[in-house]
Amino acid sequence: MTRILSTKKLKANQKQFLLNAGFSVVEADFIRVTRLPFQLYGVAENVIITSQNAVKALAEHPEVQDVRRKPVFCVGHKTADLLDENGFTVQEIAESAQELAEIIVADYANETFTFFSGNIRRNELPLALLESEIELNEIEVYETEPTPLKVGEFDGILFFSPSAVQSYLSENKITTETCFCIGNTTAKALQNVTKNIIIANQPSVENTIIQAINYYKQLP
Repeated sequence: MTRILSTKKLKANQKQFLLNAGFSVVEADFIRVTRLPFQLYGVAENVIITSQNAVKALAEHPEVQDVRRKPVFCVGHKTADLLDENGFTVQEIAESAQELAEIIVADYANETFTFFSGNIRRNELPLALLESEIELNEIEVYETEPTPLKVGEFDGILFFSPSAVQSYLSENKITTETCFCIGNTTAKALQNVTKNIIIANQPSVENTIIQAINYYKQLP
């Protein structure tokens, strides 16, 4: 039986996909996300959100109503769906922070932006806007902490963020395991330790799971 480790707790239906495919599944949260207290001062005319965690943190703020009226530039269709569910106005959707930066630089260079972010985030987007002299301020709304765990051997591992990769590697080694990643940024965090990497076609948990199922289906 194929043994799969998910580095985050899955929803019941997501886990069921793997079980129905005949896999043995172990789940553990290798990171913990905590929402931070923050003030909605100086929010620009446009908003940038690159994660669902930022949406959740912002949606719970008592003064969020003013922000809901602003155009939101986001990464990922799941993030866009969550924004829509919480009454935000999605202006642009990109598949990565780099792609979103390119859209903003090309089409919105004269506008101002506020980036709602976590304490661990990559620099590509802020640097691209800075280099193009686009006005940007940042409000930190959540923090990510590693919660590493020593685990046994698996055939495949599901990774959903660079932070989870780093947390996993702090207590474990990757040898023959195949790593299934939600996106390119997560895959880059693994590139120095393994070549056995498969990246989801779309940045979603479901598509990452589908990649794992399809991969093992084709094996003899």
